[in-house]
Amino acid sequence: MVKTIDRAKARAHRHARVRSKVSGTASVPRLCVFRSAKHIYAQVIDDAAGTTICAASSMTKGFEGNGGNVEGAKKVGEKIAELCREKGVEEVVFDRGGYVYHGRVAALADGAREGGLKF
Repeated sequence: MVKTIDRAKARAHRHARVRSKVSGTASVPRLCVFRSAKHIYAQVIDDAAGTTICAASSMTKGFEGNGGNVEGAKKVGEKIAELCREKGVEEVVFDRGGYVYHGRVAALADGAREGGLKF
């Protein structure tokens, strides 16, 4: 019998492994990434308090571009960096969400770095 790979289950397992090592605090929150086929989402989370400091995605009003490609992901990264600066956050830890650090995930990280976030 041929075994099929449940991709969502495998990603959840990888994400749990990453989350066991990465945690956000009030001074250094966690930048969490989620990507779907059409969109990409980013949140800055304070795990100690259990609150979301700010969030950006390719679905927000006024977003110009496509969240399903690298250019759109970079714009979301720049937007999350801008929102973090407004809240006084300069340094974060990056949570890639169980995804490979490649393509849209890497582009979002690069956009956030160009926007002024340190990680």
